[in-house]
Amino acid sequence: MPSLRLWFLMVLPFALWGTAMTAMAPLLDSSGPWLVAGLRLVPAGLALLLWSQWTGRGLAIDPRDLLWFLLFTLVDATLFQGLLARGLEGTGAGLGSVLIDCQPLLVALMARALFMESINPIGWMGLAIGLAGIVCIGLPAELLGHWWLLADPPVVQQLFQPGEGWMLLAAVAMAAGTVLIRFASRHSDPVTVTGWHMLLGGLPLLLVHALQKADEGLAWTASDWAAMGYASLFGSALAYGLFFWFANQRDLTSFSSLGFLTPVFALATGGWLLGERLDLLQWIGVLMVLVSVIFVSQRRRFWEPLPITDTSS
Repeated sequence: MPSLRLWFLMVLPFALWGTAMTAMAPLLDSSGPWLVAGLRLVPAGLALLLWSQWTGRGLAIDPRDLLWFLLFTLVDATLFQGLLARGLEGTGAGLGSVLIDCQPLLVALMARALFMESINPIGWMGLAIGLAGIVCIGLPAELLGHWWLLADPPVVQQLFQPGEGWMLLAAVAMAAGTVLIRFASRHSDPVTVTGWHMLLGGLPLLLVHALQKADEGLAWTASDWAAMGYASLFGSALAYGLFFWFANQRDLTSFSSLGFLTPVFALATGGWLLGERLDLLQWIGVLMVLVSVIFVSQRRRFWEPLPITDTSS
């Protein structure tokens, strides 16, 4: 059973991701998604590499991991952040979070196929409850009403926004990256691998931004740069460093199920900083997410019978 401190460190990446989305939201309109995505990765990668060097982990990637590292960088940094940026242009935060946070279910399927991780009926039920909770948190109530009442399909279609396909592909890329870290760091330090993949994977995103907006200046205030710094150093460097370290060490299915908590933290900080409030359906979704995390992380304890103690003398 993980200690309280370990639980805190395991949940911290998802809390940082949720709060980073609140910090980045006002920056997208003024700068475009490519710059924000690139600035999340490149400074964060540099920070992780400096920390790796300072702590004696070193900066080298074992040549035996190089091909997996390149694939990991392409999929989890450049491809994931690029697809996410493209999706954010055409979808709202609510629907986008629903689509991107289906990745714990994808990770569970990949971990089951590649690493033979056990997912008993309690675990599958927990994943289903978590996915349903994310739907309650992120989807508009009008859409759910039309969905369950089987209303006129054109009306339902109007409630969707463009970009859902890009978000689903981003979820697949993120799930694949969660699995690939184990192959990319078989002989290398996972924190060093994470730092290099963020640094190298973010450069193409900055290049795309430069090509698209070569003649436009960037008019950010000090608070904008502070928000970007938080999203990069805390929402990326610290969050991704912890995430991929744990992903390389722990049960992928249990750990990735904590990803259902990301929109919960995003909604909490959105309510605190942006004045957003949860409705009844969203509170139900939050409760379902918490139940889901308990079921998935403790699925073996709930499913396997307790040992019978012989009390006879």
